[in-house]
Formats: sequence, C-alpha cells, structure tokens
Amino acid sequence: MDLGALTAGFVTGLREGVEAALVVAIVLAYLVRSGASGQFPKVWAGVGVAAIVSLAAGALIFATVGSFQPPYENYFEAGTLLVATVVVTWMLFWMRRQSMAIRGELHARLDRVLAEETGWGLAVLAFTSIIREGLETSIFLVGQTTSAAGSGSSIIAGALIGLVAAIAIGWTFYTGSRRIDLRAFFRWTGIGLIFIAAGLISHAVHELIEAGVLTFGAQPVFDISKVLPDEAGIGQFLRAILGYSAAPEATTLAVYLAYLIVVLALYLRPARPVTPPSRPVPAPEGSQPVRS
Repeated sequence: MDLGALTAGFVTGLREGVEAALVVAIVLAYLVRSGASGQFPKVWAGVGVAAIVSLAAGALIFATVGSFQPPYENYFEAGTLLVATVVVTWMLFWMRRQSMAIRGELHARLDRVLAEETGWGLAVLAFTSIIREGLETSIFLVGQTTSAAGSGSSIIAGALIGLVAAIAIGWTFYTGSRRIDLRAFFRWTGIGLIFIAAGLISHAVHELIEAGVLTFGAQPVFDISKVLPDEAGIGQFLRAILGYSAAPEATTLAVYLAYLIVVLALYLRPARPVTPPSRPVPAPEGSQPVRS
C-alpha cells in the first residue's frame, strides 16, 4: 500500500465527498423543517442514480486509458490529466465563490420544487446537485491513478476512506452540530488539491514530452534519483501529494511552479464582498427617482 497515493486519494474523496454530503444534508434538513420528510426516498433515488452514473463514467474513462498503444496512450493520458486539472481548478474557485450562498440557493430551489407538488422534482434536484461533484471526482481520480505509476489501488482505497469520512461529516451537519469549521475545512483541503493538481498538469507535460509533442525544455534540470527516488519511500509519497519528480524536465518544472504560484495566489487572495444591485429610491411625486 502506497501511503502517499492513499493520502492523495483520501484528500480527493474527502473534499469532493463533503460537498456532496452537505448538499444532501441541507436538502434533507429543509424537508424535515418543511414537514415533507416523506419525500426522503425520492431524494435518495436521485443521489443513487447520480452515484451510479459517476462510477460508470469513471470506469469507462479508466478502461479506455489502458486500451491505447504509445504514442496514443501518451496523448490520451496527457489529455485526461489536463481535463482533470481544469475540472479541479474550476471546482475550487466555484466552491470558493458559492460556499457562502449554497444553503440559500438550495432552499430557494426546494421551495420551487415543493410548490409544484410533484415529489419527483426532488429526485431531479438531488441528481443535478450531486452529479457535478460525482463526475468531477471520477475524472480527478482517473487523472490521479493515471499518474500514480502502479499505485492506483491505493488512490481508490484512500478515496473510499475519504468518502466515508465525508458521509460522517454530512451526518454531523444534518444532526445540527456546528463544531466543524467548514470555511477552514474547504480552504485547507483546497490548498491540498492545488498541489495535487500541479502534479497532474506537470505529469501531462511529461507525457507530451515522451510522445515527442513538446521538444523545448525536454532535458532534465537535475537528477537526484540516487538520493531521493520518486518510485519508492518518501519520494513516492511526495510524488503522490506534491507531484515531486527526481529528474524533472525544464518545461515540466516550469509548468508545475507556474501553476502552483498563480493558482495559490488567486485562491488565497481575500474574497471580494458581493455588491448588491442598486435599487431605485422612491422620490416625491413630480420628481425624478434616484438610485442608492
């Protein structure tokens, strides 16, 4: 069992799983307060279908990766890693913007569904709320297992452990506990995923270099494989968590550092408060209205 890959998978499963678990917890808690707890089965039906679709999509992508021969395998792996990087980067910043409003947005959608008096709308609501997280998780885990060099089972095991922990956090949230600082949780796990994503995008560049697509900066900057190899021990752990390479090419290292610096700087910058739209202020009759 590769501890680094296990930890990387755990962070992914926990981070993505908590988002999905919180959505379900908010929906169920609101239904209880609205006296509509009898609609729970339809919510779980939507969640179940979303989980099945996500697993099927991940299995299909993973099975397809192994069916290509070089250099097409390099092309496909590079594409999968780039897609995974884009997905997780978009997800991090979307969640950063929406985390404060997610509860209110879900409540508004629930009100509309309950007003329609068709309970199956809840299944659709649950499905659409969960499928995004599920597909993101599948794509990201496929990217991680692709770059894990034989440690895919450790990543999947870590992700499953992370999902179990996420379910426990969602249950705690549903039962009313406020001991979990969700803002700090998402901030620190987000930072962890940025380091993992930096490793994915640098590995994608490495695959393109091996395929001969990129020729500029293809020479290793240094080689410390005799001191800290990336295929065993601490180096293997650092590779899974931080994208470490014992002999990185110049382009690979440049892309890794550029992604890490730019995305971390944007992610950690103070969030700008949302300015509400101006509303017309009533004016005395006969005069022009003014805006606040």
